[in-house]
Amino acid sequence: MTDREEQPRVVIRDKRRIDPISGEVRAPAGEQPAGARPGPDLPGEQMSEHETPAAEQPAPQAAAVDGGDLAQQLSERTEDLQRVTAEYANYRRRVDRDRTLVVDQAAERFAAQLFPIVDDIERARDHGDLTGAFKVVGDRVLGLLDGLGVEAFGKAGDEFDPSLHEAVMHDTSAEVQVPTASTVLRQGFRRGDRVLRTAMVAVTEPENPAPAQEPVAGQPSGDGVGAPASD
Repeated sequence: MTDREEQPRVVIRDKRRIDPISGEVRAPAGEQPAGARPGPDLPGEQMSEHETPAAEQPAPQAAAVDGGDLAQQLSERTEDLQRVTAEYANYRRRVDRDRTLVVDQAAERFAAQLFPIVDDIERARDHGDLTGAFKVVGDRVLGLLDGLGVEAFGKAGDEFDPSLHEAVMHDTSAEVQVPTASTVLRQGFRRGDRVLRTAMVAVTEPENPAPAQEPVAGQPSGDGVGAPASD
């Protein structure tokens, strides 16, 4: 062994669990003593700058609260959608109703302009003048009314109805039992249940109208009050 050769290093390890100077219990080997500064983190243990520490992770209670808020928002949005859908359905029905009303009004106005022409056609028919080309034109005009859903009413012998007939003449006869349209001076027209023009008629009434029936003694009268009972 030469002088230049290094002498072997002698390492003495104190494995006593109690420090003879301080009297404190030493930490086992491999563990960091209390109060000591932590060593550098291992590469696999380094935390990303954007990573949330475990202590800062949201608690289960916070997640439950967030779920409740989402459910409430979903319920509110569903109600809004249902309300908008109902409003749109009402709007569509209103538009369809208005469109139908406009069509009906236009059809009735157009039909009303044809009524004087139809009156002339009927007078020509009554006098036997509706022949040849005039008959073809008359039939086409009447076909227009049929296409609009307009029908004529008012015939001699119909019972007089104030809602359908306009009485311009009155007469009496023993041959009728109720007021009757004996003569039709002008036809009436209606479209469905709507009367567009009343029929102009002469009304014949009975000569001796039946008197009003009087209540029989001992029977309740028409006003619902009974006759006094006999003693």
